[in-house]
Amino acid sequence: MPLLDRNGSAEDRWTRSEGAAIGNIPAALVPWELLVEALDTQEPEQVVGVLIPNNVPFAELAPFLPRLALVAIAFPAYADGRGFSLARQIRRAGFAGEIRASGPLIADQFAYALSCGFDTIELPEANAARQPVPQWLHAKDSFSATYQRGYGESGRNVLDQRRAARAAAPIAAE
Repeated sequence: MPLLDRNGSAEDRWTRSEGAAIGNIPAALVPWELLVEALDTQEPEQVVGVLIPNNVPFAELAPFLPRLALVAIAFPAYADGRGFSLARQIRRAGFAGEIRASGPLIADQFAYALSCGFDTIELPEANAARQPVPQWLHAKDSFSATYQRGYGESGRNVLDQRRAARAAAPIAAE
């Protein structure tokens, strides 16, 4: 599946493991159901990521975050936005690793996904063919401001812009 980051196409260094045995995989992406077993068998030089459904309660995921390098959130459909909320919770908890959206998102959701804390988006082949990389980049750049505060995009949200304008405006005499 094609992988995008904020600059366009990206190379995927992660190998999906359908089982918990991650023996010689340097960067293993395991399903949520097998995470505990995979972490128990993790070698010191390995990094582990997890692919979670978008309905996993954050409280269940939180204890594992310090041991993970990637959290991939599955989107069953582009209209199911629970993954965006989960990504924000993960970032707010201080997770500095990669957060990936995995599923049939559309280009119009790219800027929002980045502002929610996603680093990468993994698309099914059909979606990538329907909306190629230049369309995703155009959609991302077509928003000059957002309503929510994002990650790594200071000054792009409306609230920060209004505060900066108010601070720069001369004080009116009364």
